[in-house]
Amino acid sequence: MLVAPARAPATRRLAVTLYGYAFLTDLVLLYPLYVLLFADTGLSVGQISSLFVLWSVAGILLEVPSGAWADALSRRLLLRLAPLLTAAGFALWVLLPSYPAFAVGFLLWGAGGALRSGALEALVFMELDHLGAADRYARLIGRARTAEVLGAVGSGVLAGPVFALGGYLAVGAASVLTCLLAAAVAARLPERRPRATPAPAPSGGGATGEQPPGWLDRVRGGLAEVRADRRVRASVLLVAAVATIWGGLDEYTGLLARDTGAAEATVPLLLLLLWGGMTAGGLLAPLGERLSDRGYAGLLVLAAAATAVGALLRHPAGFLLLALAFAAFQLATVLADVRLQARITGDARATVTSLAGMATDLTTVAFYGGYGLLAGAVGNPIAFAVAVLPYPLVALWLCPDRGVDRAKK
Repeated sequence: MLVAPARAPATRRLAVTLYGYAFLTDLVLLYPLYVLLFADTGLSVGQISSLFVLWSVAGILLEVPSGAWADALSRRLLLRLAPLLTAAGFALWVLLPSYPAFAVGFLLWGAGGALRSGALEALVFMELDHLGAADRYARLIGRARTAEVLGAVGSGVLAGPVFALGGYLAVGAASVLTCLLAAAVAARLPERRPRATPAPAPSGGGATGEQPPGWLDRVRGGLAEVRADRRVRASVLLVAAVATIWGGLDEYTGLLARDTGAAEATVPLLLLLLWGGMTAGGLLAPLGERLSDRGYAGLLVLAAAATAVGALLRHPAGFLLLALAFAAFQLATVLADVRLQARITGDARATVTSLAGMATDLTTVAFYGGYGLLAGAVGNPIAFAVAVLPYPLVALWLCPDRGVDRAKK
């Protein structure tokens, strides 16, 4: 579908604001260094993994309620609040570096991520749908993911010099500032509330007529759609299956880089390779829509193999293979989200998307716990190789004869 010329400026405004928000959300100088901050404070790999579990638990508890709030109240409001919570968590980390402060910071960060998850995708899809440009969703969301990666790249470039100038305190202050800027940009996102089917007013007096659905009605509506539509249910599971492992491994790449013998000052440079790969993966989303289920499955197998070999090399050169793997994983994650958005038909879009986020968080909790035990016993390189073994199973599930058909409309 072509975008009408009169509506093209509105699409461009949405795109520019979305990209700016995504960029600032991940322009966080603490990203390449916070695992090292934890380690320098004296935390073990097991303790660090427990913090990641707390992070995921916060997301699990708030994921679906926040999606329902976004559907019932305002998606833009939640997108403004999300970076403010994250900023508070980062401030705690650098002002009071200790396990309790790290734990509270991760709870705040997890809450911010939950507020953003579902709300952003739903807002963008509905705005494009209103403009008659829903077919551009993959392009915009893929580029938004790329903008996030570019923000992370910027943090990798700036983290070293800023750390050299002012240590973790300066890096934390810069991270808080970018979060505040992200909240300001979110205020410029357009939002057109969809017309929802009103819920009957309670009987027995009081207001007459009908009332708009509340957040609990949205939760019920989202759950009902997932239960009733096998295609939506399969898409929710696919999002979780694809995003969990490589998203979890991303948190340990700094430790893996240091295990190659790289100095702390060069760790952000190795991570730049991974972010470059993720940038490419996001930009390839429009082409990736052409992949068949078999091609998508092959993409996952390729990414898993490259991750295992790159980690087992135990050399900085292995990060070239990891960059290839992360490009494939980023592309696969964007395409999984595109499938999900294309299959949702009800007005609880953010709620259904948040259900996928909750499924991801639940499996991520198990992943962090398992990775902490495994890495503590055999080291990070072997743990990386073992962690990606489920991807070939996901690839088998995706084959056409296993019942998950291609969703491209």
